[in-house]
Amino acid sequence: MIDRRTFGKAVGLGTGAAALSLTGRQSADAAQAAPGGADEAPAPGAHTTFPALERVRAGVLDIGYAQAGPAHGPVVICLHGWPYDIHSYVDVAPLLAGQGYRVIVPYLRGHGTTRFRSAHTVRNAQQAAVALDIVALMDALEIREAVLAGFDWGSRTAGIIAALWPGRVTALVSTSGYLVTDVEAQQSPLAPAAEHTWWYQYYFATERGRRAMETPELRDALCRLVWQEVSPTWAFDDATFRRTAAAFENPDYAAVVIHNYRWRLGLADGERRYDRYERQLATRPVIQVPTITLSPELDPFTAPGDPTRDRFTGPYEHRVVAGAGHNLPQEAPAVFARAVLDAGRL
Repeated sequence: MIDRRTFGKAVGLGTGAAALSLTGRQSADAAQAAPGGADEAPAPGAHTTFPALERVRAGVLDIGYAQAGPAHGPVVICLHGWPYDIHSYVDVAPLLAGQGYRVIVPYLRGHGTTRFRSAHTVRNAQQAAVALDIVALMDALEIREAVLAGFDWGSRTAGIIAALWPGRVTALVSTSGYLVTDVEAQQSPLAPAAEHTWWYQYYFATERGRRAMETPELRDALCRLVWQEVSPTWAFDDATFRRTAAAFENPDYAAVVIHNYRWRLGLADGERRYDRYERQLATRPVIQVPTITLSPELDPFTAPGDPTRDRFTGPYEHRVVAGAGHNLPQEAPAVFARAVLDAGRL
């Protein structure tokens, strides 16, 4: 999930009026994003699977990923968050592939078919480690540059790469704006309503929470509850959840998730190999690449307005998406795909 510091700005405030309607605007966006017009644009949930998954050795991982579109098209890498997986992009990918993009959708470390290459590698999920995984993936696939698009952990990861390695990023689509974690700022308490929304983060700080994440039935029930709370109008069915929950069966899932949230709160150490990147990120570096930020109206973590605007110094656009919750690409795939297409033209 997103950074507590950003979320704290949203408590007790309303949502901006310049929202993109998912009833009227989604249909229009779908017609533009689909190769043959509205009749070929899928409604959310129209696709249920990707083509056969692939794997590649990349850094400390063997990364599992889905791929769609022409092999030599411009590349877009779509990054998922927690508690989600590559199926957040199951409807976005064919829209972008139909526009000529080569679409890469990787499982993040600890998810799905992605595996650590060594049993001795620390099951670390600090922000720099996850970002370097994607840089390593690009290197392994010989991708010099790509559009990066994400939400939740994916937004943070994409933003870090855009900030630290801008030459690798042609454009950025970031749900919820600038999400680089400031561990020092995380030590300051938020308003009680904001802290309440982050309940699972504090649960994961306990051994009881760790054991719950290691227990399949409790883990799945917790993740389903988070889906319901952060996407209040998303009427997903059991089959949709089960497709994603299969990614939680990764043997390193619990360790990676628990470390991520404990590290953010300063309760778990990172690794020294990432210290220089974390020092750079602690300065809140600006992002200069062309960027579209998206704010889902019904996401409880979305701050109103555009509170991180000052972190983007290149061509920029901010969009509020009415009627959408946290899992924006799966709830509103045509809107998300439209943002990717538009970002590439800023």
